[in-house]
Amino acid sequence: MKKNPFDRVEIADGDITRERVAAIVNAAKRTLLGGGGVDGAIHRAAGPELRRFCETLDGCETGDAKITPGFLLPAPFVIHTVGPVYRDGRHGEPEALVSCYRRSLELAAEHGCASIAFPAISTGAYGYPFDEASRIAIRTTIRFLQAHPLPKTVRFVLFGERDAAAFRKVLGNIRSEDAPQSEP
Repeated sequence: MKKNPFDRVEIADGDITRERVAAIVNAAKRTLLGGGGVDGAIHRAAGPELRRFCETLDGCETGDAKITPGFLLPAPFVIHTVGPVYRDGRHGEPEALVSCYRRSLELAAEHGCASIAFPAISTGAYGYPFDEASRIAIRTTIRFLQAHPLPKTVRFVLFGERDAAAFRKVLGNIRSEDAPQSEP
């Protein structure tokens, strides 16, 4: 296993519904019954069985996560997490976004998932500023990986090379900040 948590993080431009990982994360609405963006794409790709299963879960609170089978997706599991709607960053949005990533990683580990793929939670229709959200995503993931052996690989799958490049830059900056400083 790769010991350095930074070596366990991958960033890609792609379609999360095609990821061949143990679990993909759905940036879901509180009802868990589908919607637009990533949520709608995952529900369409998984087939109607996903919605039927989600109807039994009684929704999900902001900052929490629930796991379902992947049905027709290549990933055996879907972890649904409800991100915060961004207002101004002073109404609990950062804490809720941290919780989304942490709860998703906890569920992946509890279910023995060696790999997981995340979208950029809350950055679309929920309006979370992309740079701030990417820092929260990377920092929360690195902290989790420092303390847990699973998942072995965390992949951020972004929509477009520009967003993937922005995530790579944040990952590099955080790696530099966390690197041991050499003595003069």
